[in-house]
Amino acid sequence: MSKWINVVALDQIPLLGSRVVRNGELKIAVFRGSDDQVYAIRDACPHKQGPLSQGIMHGNSVTCPLHNWKIDLTSGKALGVDEGCANLFPVRVAAGQVQLQLTPEPLAE
Repeated sequence: MSKWINVVALDQIPLLGSRVVRNGELKIAVFRGSDDQVYAIRDACPHKQGPLSQGIMHGNSVTCPLHNWKIDLTSGKALGVDEGCANLFPVRVAAGQVQLQLTPEPLAE
């Protein structure tokens, strides 16, 4: 069974920016769009594991800071000719708090 967990206040994430939260050893990048839409994705590019949280967000995608791979934050898929996918996590905002839905089962890499 999964549950919603408060991880950060929405106003603590800059517009078009991110914060990193941890679930055990797993790092999750939580992004905030210009429209306050939030996205949660494993903080590792499917290419060379670059830290997506340090990339540049544009629209609903992020560009990896290492090799410019563009990752769709709604699907986790690499865009353009690149291939690969990063894990997404259910995310929502409730009462100004960003919440993640995490499961006790191991998450795929």
